[in-house]
Amino acid sequence: MMASMEEGRAAQEAKLDELHEKLTDAVAQLVSGDDWARALAFAARFRSRSFNNTLLIWVQHCAAFDAKLVPSPMPTYVAGYKQWQQLGRQVQKGQPGYQILAPVTGRFASANPSDPASWRRLNRSEKPKPGEVARSKMIGVRPAYVWDASQTAGDPLPSPPAPILLEGEAPAGLWEGLAAQVHAAGFRLLRVPDGASIHAANGMTDYGAKTVAVREDMDPAAQVKTLAHELGHVLMHGPDQPEARQHRGIGEVEAESVALMLGAAHGLDTSGYTIPYVSTWAARVDGKEPVEIVKTTGERVRKTALAILDQLDSAQVGDGTPPGLDYETPHRDPTERPLAARELSAPAHAMPQPSGTGPRHVPAMSTHGQQL
Repeated sequence: MMASMEEGRAAQEAKLDELHEKLTDAVAQLVSGDDWARALAFAARFRSRSFNNTLLIWVQHCAAFDAKLVPSPMPTYVAGYKQWQQLGRQVQKGQPGYQILAPVTGRFASANPSDPASWRRLNRSEKPKPGEVARSKMIGVRPAYVWDASQTAGDPLPSPPAPILLEGEAPAGLWEGLAAQVHAAGFRLLRVPDGASIHAANGMTDYGAKTVAVREDMDPAAQVKTLAHELGHVLMHGPDQPEARQHRGIGEVEAESVALMLGAAHGLDTSGYTIPYVSTWAARVDGKEPVEIVKTTGERVRKTALAILDQLDSAQVGDGTPPGLDYETPHRDPTERPLAARELSAPAHAMPQPSGTGPRHVPAMSTHGQQL
């Protein structure tokens, strides 16, 4: 009996490893595609903003949202009037620009660059003297205006494939089982009416308030997938795990990978949402390739998924093959009792905001599904 249980556990772990490998391959396929390349090239046309200008844009965009001038409370790409025209888009009539502080630069020259006092400012048409080095320096700021992409119309904005919310019913008993583990971890589970209640996200974990919120205006399948994602955050990314909280992108990859495994174990194919979501967050980890990020999360993700599955009483898939795989799916007796060892299904089919890159530390709250 003991040997049988150990064999079942080993089979389950092997299938989790296989699922994570499929996830890695799918991410690699997506980030090497034409859509992804076009989106990155487009994003590169936008210059990064200073922290102060980011705050100015945020405040003014929120005001525009309150005035029903823009459709989302989250700003996306912002650019100047002529920049948008160069990209084939036009600012729509009646849309106010967001005032920011643009740098004013001057040209300076010096024959001894290491001496700060030796630099002199050049006139507009003046050229440096022989032996002098010329450089531009910021000498002040001036007001300038930018507009969010949602305030413009014209050529489509290229973007990577977007996550698609799951539709349909949730596997029986899965919500209750995940909710019990959220409560066991000391968190209170909240049902909120829509994304506006949780910063335009599908779900949110607040470590300070010890709450997990999931929006109710989604199909049950999407709600239970989101709850699985948030449980991943609860178990893997709390304040007592500083190493796991170093970069939000890694945290999102891990939590959504856990959701993929839990869904697959119950015959729920989350690939249409998970792969674009994981790819986008993995691409935001500075200095590392998306595929590398997904690969390095495998062991932590597998252990967390196993720990969650071991505590679930919901019926789990036992034949190792979820819907959508390229190879033929073996038939399974519908009267077959789920295996006690809770065998996990193999991965779903090869499945396949954001402006800005660079390090982002996980805050006291983790939001899932937020437009980046």
